[in-house]
Amino acid sequence: MYQHNERAAMKIDYNNLYTHFIFVTFNREPLIREAGRNRIEKYITGIVNNNDSKLYAIYANPEHVHFILSRSPRLSEEYLATIVAESSERFINENKLSAGKFSWQESAAAFSVSKAEVNKVCKYILNQPRHHHKVTFNEEYESFMKFYQMTIKQAK
Repeated sequence: MYQHNERAAMKIDYNNLYTHFIFVTFNREPLIREAGRNRIEKYITGIVNNNDSKLYAIYANPEHVHFILSRSPRLSEEYLATIVAESSERFINENKLSAGKFSWQESAAAFSVSKAEVNKVCKYILNQPRHHHKVTFNEEYESFMKFYQMTIKQAK
């Protein structure tokens, strides 16, 4: 059994902590306008980069945003998601980059990605416009949930 000693947290010098996030607009409303998409993506990139993390790819669809990042081991996915959500929501509303009062849903999705899969996920994210001509967001999200729930069940 592990016993905790009274000492400082162990420093992690090397890590590969990649996460694919999906944020969804409140009620899945198509609030992100094409005219503001670039500014929103750049703002979220800045938030991530200013929080000891690196953003690799991002795409803001009208009702959801995909992005993949690597993060410091000192930061949890929940912490980063909260900072990105609160800051970007405020930015979008202050700059009127939405088709109405903007807010994210109360929860987001965060999927771990292996280093070997980072390029594949980046291509997937950057290919969102073409992808959503074939598959709706609801179908896409459903397939993510089925895949990752299956993976979780297999691990138990």
